Amino acid sequence: MPEAQRFLLYAEQNYAYAILRPLQTAIRARGGEARWFLAGDEINTGWLQPDEQRLTDIDAVRAWAPEAVLVPGNMVPGFIPGLKVAVFHGFNVAKATRSDDRGHFNIRGCFDLYCTQGPNTTAGFEERAARYGYFRVAETGWPALDPLFNPEADTHPDSTPLPTPDGRPTILLCSTFTRSLSCAPHLLEAVRQLRDTGRWQWLVQFHPKMDPAMIDAYKALTDDNLTYIETDNVLPLLRRADVMVCDTSSVMLMFLIQRKPVVTFRNQSQGSREHLLNIRDADQLANAVDTALAQPDTLMSAIDDYITQLHPYRDGLASQRVLTAVDRALERPPQRRKPINLVRNLKERKKLGYWKP
Repeated sequence: MPEAQRFLLYAEQNYAYAILRPLQTAIRARGGEARWFLAGDEINTGWLQPDEQRLTDIDAVRAWAPEAVLVPGNMVPGFIPGLKVAVFHGFNVAKATRSDDRGHFNIRGCFDLYCTQGPNTTAGFEERAARYGYFRVAETGWPALDPLFNPEADTHPDSTPLPTPDGRPTILLCSTFTRSLSCAPHLLEAVRQLRDTGRWQWLVQFHPKMDPAMIDAYKALTDDNLTYIETDNVLPLLRRADVMVCDTSSVMLMFLIQRKPVVTFRNQSQGSREHLLNIRDADQLANAVDTALAQPDTLMSAIDDYITQLHPYRDGLASQRVLTAVDRALERPPQRRKPINLVRNLKERKKLGYWKP
C-alpha cells in the first residue's frame, strides 16, 4: 500500500497545536512532509515552532497540493485539495442539552474520513457512514493523547511554568466556556477558601474562549497554593494532577483515561455518571475531592469500564494509525461524492478571503 507524503495541518484554534503535533511527528518519521495552515484570527501564529512550515494563503496550499488535510475541528473548506480527515478537537461528552446529530456526530458534509477515538464513538459514525455513503470511518485512538503515553515526546514549552511539587496532592480545575455548563463562576469562592487552607496545590486552566472576566477572577487567586496556567498543551497538567475538578468539558475525559478521578459540578452528560463524582453544590467540593484522592474501588472500577469504551489505546500510536487509515482511504475512496455544501463553502471563502474557482 503506497504511503501519502504531503499532509496539511489545518488549525483554527490554539488547542489545535497540541492535537496536530503528534501527527506531524509521525508524518516526519515516515519521511513525509507536513505544512501548517492557520485559518481565521482566533489562533496565535506565534506559537508555531521554528522548524514548522506554514502556508500563508489558499493559493500556496493549492500549489503545494496536499494529499490529505488533517482537521481537529468541525469544518474544512471544500476548495482545499486533498482527503479531508476529521481527527476531532475533543471527546464526546454527550451533553444532555444537545442531540447526537447536533453534537459529536454532526455530519456537515466536509470530511472523507473520520478517525474515531474508541468504541463508543466508532459505532455512531459507522452507522452514519452507512447512511450517507460518502465517508469512511477508522478507529485509531486520538493523536492528541500520544504524548500522554510517551511523556518524552512532549517538548512544546509555551505555557506558564508549573509550580514545583512539594508533596501535597495537586488538584486541577478546568471548565468549559459555555456559561450554562461552566463550573467556574459557581466554584470561585469555594476554591478561594480551599486554597487558603493550604491542603492542596491548585492548578487552574480554562478553555481559550472562557469569559475574560472569569479568567481574571481566578488569576487574582494566584499565590503559593494556586497557579493559573496559560498553555496550548494541557497534557503536562493532566499528568501532574492527582484529581480534576470540572463540569461538562471534554477535557475531563482526557484526565479519566489516566485512571485518575474527576469531580464534576452539575455535570450534564447523558447516561450513567458512575465514573464521575458529581456534586450539585459548591460546599460539597472539599468532601468530593477527599473521596477522589482516596480512589475507592467502586469508583475506579467504573472508570476502568468507561475507559474501555471511550479510548482503550494506551500505546501512544494513534497518530500512526491515523496515517495508515489515510493511506487506505486514498487507495479505496467512497462510492458517493460529498455534498456541494454551497452555503458552508461560501462562508469559508469569506472567512479566508478566497474567491477563485
